[in-house]
Amino acid sequence: MTVTPHIAIVGSGPIGSAYARILLESLPGARVTMFEAGPRLTDVPGESVRNIVDPDEKALARERSQGPQAGAHRADLGIPSDAVVEGMFTAREGTHLLDFGGAGSAHAASFPAAAASTNVGGMGAHWTCAIPRPAFSEKVPFIEDGEWDALIGEAERLLHAQSAAFADSSVGEAIRLLLEEEYAGELPDGYGVGTLPVAGDPQPDGTMRWAGADAVLGPVADDARFALRDLHLVRRIVRDGARATGVVVEELRTGETSTVDADLVVVAADAFRSPQLLWASGVRPRALGHYLTEHPVVISTVALDEERMRRFASDADLAAELARRAENAADPVAAVNRIPFSEPGHPFSLQVMYAEKPPFPLDAAHPRADNPWGYVNMGYGMRKRPRYEDAVTFDDAEPDYRGLPNMTIDYELTEKERAEIDRGTAMLRRAGEALGEFIAEPRLLPNGSSLHYQGTMRMGDADDGTSVADPFSRVWGVENLVVGGNGLIPTATTMNPTLMSMAIAVRGARAAAHRLAGA
Repeated sequence: MTVTPHIAIVGSGPIGSAYARILLESLPGARVTMFEAGPRLTDVPGESVRNIVDPDEKALARERSQGPQAGAHRADLGIPSDAVVEGMFTAREGTHLLDFGGAGSAHAASFPAAAASTNVGGMGAHWTCAIPRPAFSEKVPFIEDGEWDALIGEAERLLHAQSAAFADSSVGEAIRLLLEEEYAGELPDGYGVGTLPVAGDPQPDGTMRWAGADAVLGPVADDARFALRDLHLVRRIVRDGARATGVVVEELRTGETSTVDADLVVVAADAFRSPQLLWASGVRPRALGHYLTEHPVVISTVALDEERMRRFASDADLAAELARRAENAADPVAAVNRIPFSEPGHPFSLQVMYAEKPPFPLDAAHPRADNPWGYVNMGYGMRKRPRYEDAVTFDDAEPDYRGLPNMTIDYELTEKERAEIDRGTAMLRRAGEALGEFIAEPRLLPNGSSLHYQGTMRMGDADDGTSVADPFSRVWGVENLVVGGNGLIPTATTMNPTLMSMAIAVRGARAAAHRLAGA
């Protein structure tokens, strides 16, 4: 007998797209409807904005992703005109602050840089495409290593993982060799200095086609069984007792509301709006919104030392690097090196990104202005231990700009985190001094700056009040309701979390397909 279930997916980012692909490929009779509150930005749904060549088109796509901060486009996005105030400040391009200062703004004084993207493809349209593997205590402890490695491998396939983007850069190699000298013998085998793995496809002309949700959807994007509804806001999950049966959806172009029946509901918005939807739907496990973590980030900029760089790279190598970058000036494929997380000696993630110019105006009189060998922007990601007290909570009595229960974020770095941040900052300074001279001293960014928000729907191996979902991403106590995204990560991590969340989603989607096939 052919199984013909209908699956409703909330959120169109890489994780929602993984569920759509795996479920449709596993269940020939299934149908998937994906709902996205934001607009479609590109001809190919979910494509990375980084692939847009025209700078004006790229800027427009990013602005339209900025939700209540989308300027003149707010009305076209179904956002109330009073959702912002004069004098607001914006977040990183393509994102909007949760605490943006307008009517219906969240309350996040302790987490001021918290931001989101609202568009087809989610943050996957704007991310850096970095996909390092989790290691040591970052991994999910109740998934056996052999299975975990297989899940990671499938996640890498879906994301078009490759490590060739930076491997042929002689300038990048020189930076790598200088760091290897500095850390010689200190780092465990396999966790030393290397290039950063990324998601994308190298092109014959040397550029990259960066991967977004489009790469994850793959062939199912054109499948007649798949429907993507942009500018459709899911307001509530419909339940019949302890069973999810569909979603209530508002079409933002018209304001019309309808109920869509579903045999499975997958909520994969983000680590703030997914738990918000569960709360608004009366699904309120004790851990919902709690155990919020991210990566405290210390950043700096270093001018590369000419004498040291020339030990491993020639002037011709530098000229070739600059010529390659000039071929795609809008989004050059930079040389990016890293030192991954390892325990106990290096419980941090370092990324070292080459650039011919610093990321800020440098006075022409500065001795390192127009540095011939360029600069590196360096960032250290740290751990934040999960605590119940670090949380996003929701207020039924106060609506946000969409009319959903408003958010308040409470978050604090403990003495343990601050001690590790001090240690990581010293490591960052050491790495920078091995490469050249600091033109921007190491500094800790405001809470929320990483955009890597985790733990608010954390998975666990027991329904003991400390987790929202079971080991297969099913919400405890509610049938046919699955959650996905960085919010499920239950551990303290330091690396970019997309690959880890994708591996968790692969496991959840396969389990959901198995259940539906047996229905």
